[in-house]
Amino acid sequence: MLRDNSLIPIEAVRLCALGRLMQGDLQYAALAGEVRYFTSRLVGPSLDLLGTSIELLRLEGLVEAVGGKGMEDNALLRITAAGRQSFRELMRARVRAPGGDVGKLVLALKLRFLNLLSSEDRAEQIDLMEEVFRQERTRLVDLRRRSNDEPLARGHLAEWLDLEIAQIDQRLAWFESFRANA
Repeated sequence: MLRDNSLIPIEAVRLCALGRLMQGDLQYAALAGEVRYFTSRLVGPSLDLLGTSIELLRLEGLVEAVGGKGMEDNALLRITAAGRQSFRELMRARVRAPGGDVGKLVLALKLRFLNLLSSEDRAEQIDLMEEVFRQERTRLVDLRRRSNDEPLARGHLAEWLDLEIAQIDQRLAWFESFRANA
């Protein structure tokens, strides 16, 4: 994890694999395929996201092969108690602003697997996600106020900031509705 307790790319991939196994056992190749599909559809091809091996999760004791060995025989994989604990820790990590690829991926993973957390942890994560957007909005509104001053007034920065702020407002409204129904 980074200093601010947010996830690095390898941990995002780990969260994806462990979260999927929290939903049920899966064969090695199917799990690897699902992880690759989900991450590449959200962030596109990324060398940062290719490094995590499902086999490493098995060697670390976070998943276990059932009725097989692992990658070589496409064994059925099951999450272990240590894997469940690791999943919970990864899910409780801070979220960074989703402007970057990893932030976007982590936000999507948290929303995908939020239902697997306790109601207390789920509420805490919703608060953290909302706070990220509130902080981002505050920064952009501050910059927007200054965009009327020279030299920021040149170009199309103000228009772009208005668009970004409107999108954040929509996300915050979505989270408010989501919280009411969660």
